[in-house]
Amino acid sequence: MGKLTVLALRVVLAALLAGTVLVQAGMVWALATDPEDGSLPLTPMRVITILGLVTVQVTLVCVWRLVTMVRRGTVFSHAAFRYVDIVIGAIVAAALVWFAVTAVNAPGQRDDPGVTVIMGGIGVAILGVALIVLVLRMLLAQAVARDIEAARMRAELEEVI
Repeated sequence: MGKLTVLALRVVLAALLAGTVLVQAGMVWALATDPEDGSLPLTPMRVITILGLVTVQVTLVCVWRLVTMVRRGTVFSHAAFRYVDIVIGAIVAAALVWFAVTAVNAPGQRDDPGVTVIMGGIGVAILGVALIVLVLRMLLAQAVARDIEAARMRAELEEVI
């Protein structure tokens, strides 16, 4: 991965992380200064939104760490699995958060239940992204195993020579 690519990716990751933090701060500010009339300070949608943003933030931090490992040439190691596993967990959590949004939104969609079905489909698609990352994790596992095997064979070859 080139320096320019890493820099561009880090700029995007930093902007997304800053954006999610600002949105969360704005939500907390709105809760503290202007609660909705007749409702609890934390409505279900606000809680769901905050949790959804946390899943995005966790994913962004893990991707940042993986990009750092790529830049250092250490991504093909067992340490990378921890970050990939956390990303998979965060994506599954995001899908669960989306299903919660769907459940909270469903009573308002009684006249048009198709919206709820579409939202459920989006949740399934988010779970599909988690499965894609799981497949990529399996590819990483194969690459790490081959890297370890190549290092072992090089060591044996050096002994022979």
